[in-house]
Amino acid sequence: MNPPTGPGKSYLILAAGVATLGGLLFGYDTAVISGAIEPLRSHFGLDATMKGWAAGCALVGCIAGVLMAGPFNDRFGRKITLLAAALLFLASAIGTALPRDFTEFVLYRILGGVGVGIASMTSPIYIAEISPARLRGRMVSLNQFAIVLGMLMVYFVNYFISLQGDDAWMNRVGWRWMFGSEAIPAVFLLVALFFVPESPRFLCRMGRTDKARAILARIDGEEHAAREIAQIESALRQESGDFRELLRPGLRGVLLLGIALAVLQQVTGINVFLYYAPDIFRAVAGTGTDIALLQTVVVGVVNLLFTVIAILTVDRIGRRPLMIVGSIGMTVSLIAIGVASMTQSIGAWLLPFVLGYIASFAFSVGPVTWVILSEIFPTKLRGRALAIATFFLWSANFLVSQTFPMMDENRWLVDRFHHGFPFFVYAAFCIVLACVVAKFVPETKGRSLEEIEHNRVR
Repeated sequence: MNPPTGPGKSYLILAAGVATLGGLLFGYDTAVISGAIEPLRSHFGLDATMKGWAAGCALVGCIAGVLMAGPFNDRFGRKITLLAAALLFLASAIGTALPRDFTEFVLYRILGGVGVGIASMTSPIYIAEISPARLRGRMVSLNQFAIVLGMLMVYFVNYFISLQGDDAWMNRVGWRWMFGSEAIPAVFLLVALFFVPESPRFLCRMGRTDKARAILARIDGEEHAAREIAQIESALRQESGDFRELLRPGLRGVLLLGIALAVLQQVTGINVFLYYAPDIFRAVAGTGTDIALLQTVVVGVVNLLFTVIAILTVDRIGRRPLMIVGSIGMTVSLIAIGVASMTQSIGAWLLPFVLGYIASFAFSVGPVTWVILSEIFPTKLRGRALAIATFFLWSANFLVSQTFPMMDENRWLVDRFHHGFPFFVYAAFCIVLACVVAKFVPETKGRSLEEIEHNRVR
C-alpha cells in the first residue's frame, strides 16, 4: 500500500499541517519563559518562590485546559476546539506583553496555559483520526516535531531580542517583545483552521457519515473511505460512550497505561532542561544572558533534529523499540550528569551527555508517547480518555517544575550530592518507563484505530 498521492496527499498534509500549528504554539508558549524569566524577576522584583510561580503558573492553565478539552472535543469536534485554543493563545500573547502588574501577567499566562492544554491533546487526536493507518505514526509524530520547532523558534526569537539592548533594556522592554511575538503564529493558526475539514470519526459520531466518507475518499480514495467508515461504524456500535465505560475491566487497564505513560514522559525530567536551560548554562558555565540563550538554541536544534528521526522511523521500527532504546539513552545520560555534578567535575565534556539526553527523548519518549496515547483509546471515548491522560501529564509537569528547584537548592542534598540528586531521580524514572513499555505497551504500527480498539490491552 502506497501513501496518498496527488491531491489526496496535499489534502492530508494541509489538514495535518494546520493541526500541528497547535503543537507549534504549544512549544512556543511553553518555552518562551526560558528567555524571559530573569528579566521578569528583575522587573517585578520577584523572590525565588515567585520566580518559580512565574515559570510554572501556565501549567495550572494546562491542567484546566485538558479538563475542558475532553468534553469540548466530544461535543463540538476537534476543529472548533482548536479554534478556541488559537483564540486563547492570541489573548495570552497580547496580555502577557502588556501587563500592568505581576498578577495580571500571571492571569494571562494561565490563560495561555489553557490553550496549551487544549492543543496538547486535540492536535494529536485530530491528526490520528484523519491519517491512514500506515502513515499515522509518522503524521502524529509531526505534532511533536511542531512542538520542538516552536521551542526552537522561540529560542531564536529570544536570542535575537536579547541582542537589541543591554540587560536594563531587557528588564524594562525586551521580555515584553518575547511574549508578544507569540501573536504571529496564533493568528496564523486561527486563519488556517478555516481551510481544513473536521475529523471524519467525529463526523460519523454526529451522524454525518456522507461528509466523513467524502473527506476520507479525498485523502486516500474510495476504497480507503469505505473500509474506514465500516470500521468506524462498527466500533461506534460497540461503545456506549459513557465515561463509566473507561472504568470497566476491559478499558480500565488501557486508561491506567495511558496515565502511566503520560506521567512517566514528564517525571523523566525533560522540562527541567527546557524551562531552566539558560539558568543552568549561566550557573555551570558562568556565561552572560546572550550566550546562555545561544547555548539554549543548540539544545533546541538537537531536539528538532532527533524528532525528525522519530518521524522517519516510528512507522518502520515501531513504537516499543524506540521507547525502550530512548529510555535507556536517557538513563545513561542522566546518570552521567548526576555523577559529574556530585563529583564536581563539570566541564565541557558534559555537554554531549546533556545533548544525548535531549536526543534520546526527542527520537522516542517525546513524540512516541503522543502517538501511543492517540491510538490506544476507543473512538467514542478518545477525547475524554486522552483528556484524563493529559491531565496527569500536565500535573506531573507542574510537579517536576516545582520540585526541581526544591531538590536543587536543598542544603542537605546539595552537601551530599552537589546538585546531582535530581538527575538520579529522573534516571530512576527512565528505568521505570523502559520496564512499563516492555511489559505493557502493545505494538500498534500499521494497524487501524479500530483494529487496535478490538485488540486493546486488557
